[in-house]
Amino acid sequence: MYKFEEICELIELVGSSGVAVVEIEHAGSRVRVEGRLQAAAAPTAPQIPAPGEAAAVPAPQTASAAVDLESASADAVDEDEHAINSPIVGTFYRAPNPDADPYVKVGDFVEQGQTLCIIEAMKLMNEIESDVRGTIVKVLPENAQPVEYGEQLFVVRSS
Repeated sequence: MYKFEEICELIELVGSSGVAVVEIEHAGSRVRVEGRLQAAAAPTAPQIPAPGEAAAVPAPQTASAAVDLESASADAVDEDEHAINSPIVGTFYRAPNPDADPYVKVGDFVEQGQTLCIIEAMKLMNEIESDVRGTIVKVLPENAQPVEYGEQLFVVRSS
């Protein structure tokens, strides 16, 4: 059995730490303390509907928002250059593994369909291929950097 003072200390600790829930089980006794998170303290987990409840469907992204991302990145390249953007949100990797050479470097000539990098999303490795032939002018993200949908990854000078 826990002492009253120990439980009070645990409540105070949970309240000041920003932890949502602490559950301790010891010698047949169990204590669970739930605290309140501040609005900006941590992201909330998605709500899972109870069986029989209709799941809330998020509103689809508007086409204008997607076009704005593309036009913003397209403005940053010259006429004879082509931006290759991230098709997904994930982590950018220049090489297939940490010990390997990068798929491409600035100055390399690439063919259409050639693998340029990997973006890891949800533990899946997605190879990103060039959609044009040409010379790599810029590699924008750093290795192991998070990237967003539509973010420029490479600039290729078309040939």
